[in-house]
Amino acid sequence: MKEIVMTAHSREERGTGVSRRLRKKGLVPAVIYGKKENIIIDIDEKEFKAILHSDYGENAIVNIHITPDGKKRPAKQVFIKEVQHDPITEKILHVDFYQFTVDKAITAKIPVQVKGESPGVTQQEGVLDHVLWEIEVECLPTDIPEKFEVDVSKLMIGDSIQVKDLFLPPKVKILIDLEQAIISVVPPKKEEVEEEKPPEEEVTEPELIKKEKKEEVEEEGQEVKGKEVKGEEKGEIKSSP
Repeated sequence: MKEIVMTAHSREERGTGVSRRLRKKGLVPAVIYGKKENIIIDIDEKEFKAILHSDYGENAIVNIHITPDGKKRPAKQVFIKEVQHDPITEKILHVDFYQFTVDKAITAKIPVQVKGESPGVTQQEGVLDHVLWEIEVECLPTDIPEKFEVDVSKLMIGDSIQVKDLFLPPKVKILIDLEQAIISVVPPKKEEVEEEKPPEEEVTEPELIKKEKKEEVEEEGQEVKGKEVKGEEKGEIKSSP
């Protein structure tokens, strides 16, 4: 793997206010986690972004030259452990570096890159389903692969490429299930067309209507009868001596 060189400045000041001032100057607060001690530094944001956008990305091995007093010191050989971004602006807030030993294996996530065009997509109108975008591996820092290329130029509908099909460089160990699919070609999804149902007609129940009318007539008869009874009783009272 190609090694990348960058410069950094050590500092003793810490805190949120200090970090905010550094970012306004185009610098990024960072820490190097070492074998014996941790070193607080700041790095140039543009220089670091160029590393992230390189072919190696976050798997790059970086030789950091720390210059606390303008003089170059022996480089610290590190890899990028974590990059913290602002969730809204995506601006880099902080970087953690990890100093390693050349003879000790580390874990890394290697990006998957698709190569070629699938006839299952171009001819059969299938869909390319990219399941795994990164493959976790274990190896020595100097053996970290740049990427895994997956050739899809022979994939038809129903075909897939699994982790076990990858070409592995020497001394690189896969840490995930070898049977897991990386990419596959699946049939196109059929659009389901819902049949238009005719509007439901309101069904009236004749018996229920007749029953309701009958009840209304009976209630009206009872009211009329009641009035007549009251009238008769009132007339009897008037005719008494």
